[in-house]
Amino acid sequence: MPYSLAIFDLDGTLADSFPWFRRHVNDVADRFKFRRVADDDIETLRHAGSREILAHLEVSRWKLPRIARYMRRLKAEQIAEIALFEGAEMMLRALAENGVRLALVSSDSEANARRLLGETAALFSHFDCAASIFGKAAKFRRALRRTGISAARTIAIGDEVRDIEAAHAAGVACGAVTWGFAARQALQARRPDLMFDQMDDIARSLIANNRTG
Repeated sequence: MPYSLAIFDLDGTLADSFPWFRRHVNDVADRFKFRRVADDDIETLRHAGSREILAHLEVSRWKLPRIARYMRRLKAEQIAEIALFEGAEMMLRALAENGVRLALVSSDSEANARRLLGETAALFSHFDCAASIFGKAAKFRRALRRTGISAARTIAIGDEVRDIEAAHAAGVACGAVTWGFAARQALQARRPDLMFDQMDDIARSLIANNRTG
């Protein structure tokens, strides 16, 4: 089935934000009284799902909205420290030029997302931001309603286990990128429909699929 809509995650998928996150996460941990992230923890967390990560860091679920709001404000102040991954802009333009509509569903704010995307923000027909850690499936469904595109013709593309889980819950295909936070093995275990090892794999795969579909 050709894809008419690609719903993208931002952090770890289009934007190389993990180095920024790593620099600040322990200050945030101290502020909100959860476990600090040691260098030795990173590989373990890359193989874990969201619930396991929260349990490992001893983060109370009721604190998550406050932590998310603080992180969005902090990122807004330091957005110049973060850039898109190399090739992201070219990939997005290739999809748009070949008739694939673009949407963005992110835990970040829309303002931060637009600043990071720069001119390529104009390629997106739908933004749905400030997603909770377990709230992406509902936002995927809303993207389908607002664009009028069926689940069968939609793919959600992200870098975390929760992105795959949300896509499955929403009944849309899932593409997992391997250059973000989650380890390749952790992504494979959740059975995404497609896996991408390089940025240009996304446009090449989706455009080829549309031509043959």
